[in-house]
Amino acid sequence: MSTADWIVLFLTLLVIVIYGVYKSRGIKNIDGYLLGNRSLPWYHVGLSVMATQASAITFLSAPGLAYSSGMSFVQFYFGLPLAMIVLCITFVPIFHKLKVFTAYEFLEKRFDVKTRGLTAILFLIQRGISTGITIFAPALIISTILHIDLTWTTLAIGSFVVIYTTYGGTKAVSHTQLLQMSIIFGSLLVAGILVIHLLPESIGLSKALHIAGKSGKTNALDFTFDLNNNYTLWTGLIGGFFLQLSYFGTDQSQVGRYLTGASIKESRMGLIMNGLLKIPMQFAILLIGVLVFAYYQFHQPPIFFNQVEIKKLKESKYAPDYQILEQKHSELFKTRESVVQQLNTALDHDDEKRIADYRSSLGQLNAKMQAVKEGTLDLIKKNNPIAETNDNNYVFLSFVTSVFPKGLIGLLIAVIFLASMGSTASAINSLASTTTIDIYKRFINPNSSEKQDLLWSRLFTLIWGTFTVIVALYANRLGNLLEAVNILGSLFYGTILGIFIVAFYMKKIQGKAVFFAAILSEIIVIAVWSMNKIPFLWLNLIGCLAVMLIAYILQPGMKVLRPIKDKRDLE
Repeated sequence: MSTADWIVLFLTLLVIVIYGVYKSRGIKNIDGYLLGNRSLPWYHVGLSVMATQASAITFLSAPGLAYSSGMSFVQFYFGLPLAMIVLCITFVPIFHKLKVFTAYEFLEKRFDVKTRGLTAILFLIQRGISTGITIFAPALIISTILHIDLTWTTLAIGSFVVIYTTYGGTKAVSHTQLLQMSIIFGSLLVAGILVIHLLPESIGLSKALHIAGKSGKTNALDFTFDLNNNYTLWTGLIGGFFLQLSYFGTDQSQVGRYLTGASIKESRMGLIMNGLLKIPMQFAILLIGVLVFAYYQFHQPPIFFNQVEIKKLKESKYAPDYQILEQKHSELFKTRESVVQQLNTALDHDDEKRIADYRSSLGQLNAKMQAVKEGTLDLIKKNNPIAETNDNNYVFLSFVTSVFPKGLIGLLIAVIFLASMGSTASAINSLASTTTIDIYKRFINPNSSEKQDLLWSRLFTLIWGTFTVIVALYANRLGNLLEAVNILGSLFYGTILGIFIVAFYMKKIQGKAVFFAAILSEIIVIAVWSMNKIPFLWLNLIGCLAVMLIAYILQPGMKVLRPIKDKRDLE
């Protein structure tokens, strides 16, 4: 990056940190540290919820996913608005009226302490690991740009976020997320306009989308009911609904965001705002990836976007073999460029026959270029058996650093950092709050003072931050980071959601039945996932229904136990 890029990057991050520190001054108790004194307006809640979900992975992996697979991933979010409605009706008023710090406190009041503890532990495992992945994403950026060892960049970025979160708590997280999302929205708009501007003069937005569409990249909707396809309308509406309902309704990283609302109304409006804006936002990010694909129809793309591995290959004994593949790739691109130009002319004349012919030719050439890439991947694996051969996470990064003007590169990288800071800080804060409220104050020191609570909250923030950094050091083995974090969530969210659904709607089911149902359901989910027979989104539905069904079956044979009450409730 240029000096101007570094200045823009550091100034943007510095403003965010100073603003967060300023807004979080004067924290004196656990309510202020974990929930920001429950005082935020609806728009603040909405942007905080969006910022927590929109991690650096979103801005790194989503454009790369659209580049390689098209727009179909947007269907993943189709269940989100429905989930927001259910949350506003059921979850939000209950959590607010009980004045809980975490969602899991409610489970003890409804069931018993062991069900609360089990659910909290499932959350801590899932969220702790997935947060490590979100730390790894920006570390990947610095490592690629500066050619610094990934381990050191992961440690540096992780330490920065941990220190920032440990100091500020939820109040700092929420206030900085408001500013972060404003910068992110503006930067995405600029990036989209610039990508269109970089296309040839004769190719506007409409033609770029037509050309990308002829290569199967604008497939935003798939109405087929295909259990072998991760992203269809039905997968998004059904599986996505259960995933989003569990994520926003039972994941403390999100529950903690809307519990900061000044009232039930403010929290509800914030969630509705998220439901209305999230799909257009994700659509826009994926669209940028499709436009990058269109750009590379007229400009030769790298064979493999991870240039670190390509550099290693060029310096290895396989360099002559790679040169042959590189030459073939260049020849195929020139032929494809000619076909794309002819397709553009056919589109101008609305010649359906020629459009169909050129589309067929384009498909054949793309297949040949993919074969060349596969050959390159084979060489990379021979040269480095542990190399990551999925380059989706590098597509947008490579494009930005190679074609964007000075200054804007720094801003776009700052956006990715801001997204990482927002989501990672929220997650670490939620891990600390769950550990403090559901473990420390419930089992270790129920009579702790406010000063002790605040001290231990900060200590648990530091401990969980360290754990997530350790996980981040191994995240490069997970392929596409966006899919990896959602697969991990799907392994746990269904079971957790099932526990809450039973709590809200199946009044006759008691703690002992739901406790064992949750354990059995989690075993079933992991077993189904290991078979690799169905898309991962369906695991959310399977886990939820399994808890409900097994608990219903077990309940008649269980002795109904009175829920174990917190000592504070007996006083």
